[in-house]
Amino acid sequence: MFTGIIEAVGQIQSMQPKGGDVRLYVKTGKLDLNDVKLGDSIAVNGVCLTAVELPGDGFWADVSQETLRRSALAGLKAGSRVNLEKALTPSSRLGGHMVSGHVDGVGTVVSMEEDARSWHFRIEAPAALARYIAEKGSITVDGTSLTVNAVDGAIFDLNIVPHTLQETIMGEYQTGRAVNLEVDLIARYLERLLLGDKAADPGSKSSINLAFLAENGFLKP
Repeated sequence: MFTGIIEAVGQIQSMQPKGGDVRLYVKTGKLDLNDVKLGDSIAVNGVCLTAVELPGDGFWADVSQETLRRSALAGLKAGSRVNLEKALTPSSRLGGHMVSGHVDGVGTVVSMEEDARSWHFRIEAPAALARYIAEKGSITVDGTSLTVNAVDGAIFDLNIVPHTLQETIMGEYQTGRAVNLEVDLIARYLERLLLGDKAADPGSKSSINLAFLAENGFLKP
C-alpha cells in the first residue's frame, strides 16, 4: 500500500525486453534505499513494482504484459522522469489517501492553465472509470494523491499547487500526455459489494446501473 505522497523523482535508466515483457531499471535520485530489500514494493508513476535487484543507486523491476497494457509505463523510455514512493509502513504518516498501486486505467491531460500561483489541470478518464470519480473525492494521477475539484462527464478538474509541481513530474505535463489513474479504493469495493450474490454469477463485473440500484432499494423514487 501507498499514500500517494511522492517521495522523490527518479529517472528510467533502461528498459530491456525480456521473455515477452520488460525489465526496467530506475535510478532513484534522492529516494533513500537504505531500508529497501529485495522483494519490496516501490511505486513508479503509481504502478506498484517489485525490486528484484538493488545495484545501489536504483532498482531493477520486472514489468508484465498485463501492467504494460493497463498503464502508461509502455510509453516510457530511457531518460523519462518518474514519480517514486516506497511502500507504506505501520509508522508512516498517511498524508494522502490509501493507494494500492494497481492502475485502473490511462487518462489524458486535456488542458492546463495558470490559476494564480497554482495550475488548473483537466484530465479525461476512460469512460468506464467516470462513475468512480466524485467532486472532492480522491484520485491518484501518476502516483500522486490529488483532490478532484469538479467533474464533467469523464473529465475531472484538479488544482495543482506549486509544491506539487516542483516535487513531482506534473510540472512537465503537456496537453495530450497519457497518465496513470487509480480511483479511490472505497468506490471500487463499494460497487462490488452492491452486487451482492450476483457477484458470483459467471460474467459478473463491477458495473452497477441505476436499474439495479433501484431494484435493490438503494435509490428511492
